[in-house]
Amino acid sequence: MRKLSKLGKVYLAAVFFILYAPIFYLIFYSFNSGGTMSSFDGFTLEHYAAVFNDTRLIIILMNTVIVALLSSLISTAIGVLGAIGIVFLRNRKMRNAVLSLNNILIVSPDVIIGASFLILFTMIGVKLGFASVLISHIAFSIPIVVIMVLPKLQEMSSSLIDAAADLGASKRDILTRVIIPYIKPGIFAGFFLALTYSLDDFAVTFFVTGNGFSTLSVEIYSMARAGITLTINALSALIFVVTLGLVVGYYFFNQRARTVGTGGQ
Repeated sequence: MRKLSKLGKVYLAAVFFILYAPIFYLIFYSFNSGGTMSSFDGFTLEHYAAVFNDTRLIIILMNTVIVALLSSLISTAIGVLGAIGIVFLRNRKMRNAVLSLNNILIVSPDVIIGASFLILFTMIGVKLGFASVLISHIAFSIPIVVIMVLPKLQEMSSSLIDAAADLGASKRDILTRVIIPYIKPGIFAGFFLALTYSLDDFAVTFFVTGNGFSTLSVEIYSMARAGITLTINALSALIFVVTLGLVVGYYFFNQRARTVGTGGQ
């Protein structure tokens, strides 16, 4: 692999600086005792204490995590089965059509998806709240899981399945002992990506959340509209640290899976 030139390194550093500077600026002022973002008066943790002392905010945080975990687990299960179904479709035109429909859902604007779900739930009489948010998050996460699992399925040799069938394995054994273990990295990648999308989503949730139920993204938006407080900074800093931990955890899990896959070489 060619080494990056000096100009390339400078360009890369500038890009990352632009991307991360606002986040670190926000985190820096989360420790400000002055209460504003205009000048740093002194170090304090009172804004973090305010986050943990706010019972309503803790409940909203728990709602967000529950919705993210549930929607990620359900969408991963559905997405994996969907990807397997797409790969084993015999009709090529049908396979390409299903893949295109899946990709359209990925590139569709969140505003359109959110408005569509709002109209649907209103038409069929679903009360807006936990159920409507969970269903919406499952729906927009499934295409993401399919896209993450498909490459692993496509690189798997069909001779593995043929060999298992020749040895007398049932369809269930082939699925649980051959296909699922082989595509496990893709499944975990899909799960983590769905989890991140669910935690991060604002536009779709904004449309389908009802009175008495909210997620962090919607709550932070409401708090920001009422006026910027450094509690938002502290909350955002905590979310950033948790997200960073998830990414680092996924990286080490992925590295370990590769090491096991290559026999530790």
